[in-house]
Parts: sequence; structure tokens; C-alpha cells
Amino acid sequence: MLIQNNILYLASRSKTRQNLLKKSHIPFIALDQNICEPDLNHELSIEDNLKNIVLSKINQVKLSFFNPNIVDQGYKFVLAADTLGQDFNNKISGKPKDYDDAVLMLKSLKNKINVCATAFVLDKRIYNLNTNSWMVVNRITRVVKSEYIFNISDNYIDYYIKNSMALQASGSITIEDIGMQFLKCINGSYSSILGLPLFELREELEKLNFF
Repeated sequence: MLIQNNILYLASRSKTRQNLLKKSHIPFIALDQNICEPDLNHELSIEDNLKNIVLSKINQVKLSFFNPNIVDQGYKFVLAADTLGQDFNNKISGKPKDYDDAVLMLKSLKNKINVCATAFVLDKRIYNLNTNSWMVVNRITRVVKSEYIFNISDNYIDYYIKNSMALQASGSITIEDIGMQFLKCINGSYSSILGLPLFELREELEKLNFF
């Protein structure tokens, strides 16, 4: 039986990512910090855009809530993640601007093979008493891509948007809850499309002796 002593500090306010970690029994604390995302660069690949975003996010994470004079100087694990979609024309799709934009996205992506990619960056940090700052001991970055078909008829779109997290989702597509009934098929990681590739995350946590 594994004895869990470490905590994963999650640099994300995504309820879906938090629920995935909860259901996986991976102990975490969601950081309530203002973290800005860089704009998409449509000249870069979806993988490179995601790497830029997650590295920007994790570099903004501050562990200043720890008092180095009181707490132990053990390792701290920090996680940042982001998800982007890519349509059949290889166009990167982020979150919709508004309701109308979500409708257009759903109609254009309907019954086509789309790509969803999620990247995460995982830091193992320790406090450096010489510099009085947190130092990155290990940093792992991974991108996981999956293909899927999301087929929703026009008469369901309004109901789906109003009863899901579509306005906060890449491509306006959510494949959990109400969205499950419109997921026609998937090739790849289901949890990656949700927002966090759990198999790959566990692999990397094991390498860093998190468990």
C-alpha cells in the first residue's frame, strides 16, 4: 500500500482538472493565484503553443505562502496544464469569445475528426537557503494528443451550451456530463481531452518519487 506524504500544488482553477485529481486520489491544493496566459501564435504548432502557455503559467507560480523558517524544507510539487483544440483544417481553436462564437465553433467542428491536445508541466522544487528562493530541481513537460468526433445536431446546441462548460472549453466542446452523449468516437486519451492526461501525469509523478 502506498503511503502518500506529498501534495500537488495545482496552478489551475479548472474544476474539471480538480475533479480528475480528486477521483484519482492524487492529493492536491488548487492555488488561488492570478496567472495570465500568453496569446496564441498561429504560426506555431499546437504543441509549441501549449508548451509556451504551460511554461508561462508555471513560471508565474509563487510558493511565498510557505514560511521557510517554520515549514520543513522538503520538496514541493507544482503542476500547470492547458488544453487546445485543432480542427480538420489544422486551425488551432481556443476558448470561444462568447455564445455566438461557441455556436459557430460547434457547427464547424460537427462530425469531423478533430484533435485535442493537453500539455502539462510538472516542477519539483526545494527552498534554497543561500538564495532565499524556491529552486526547480526537476521540470518535466509533456504534450498528449487525441483525436475525436463530436457530433451535435443544431437543435441541441443552445441547450448544450447553456447546461455545460462550453464557453470555457477549447472549441466549445466538453465531453463529460451533458456532452458525453454527443461524443461519437475517440482515439487516444479520454482524460487528456477533459484537460489532464492522468496516465502520463502518474508516470511522471512516479519518476519524481511523488508517491
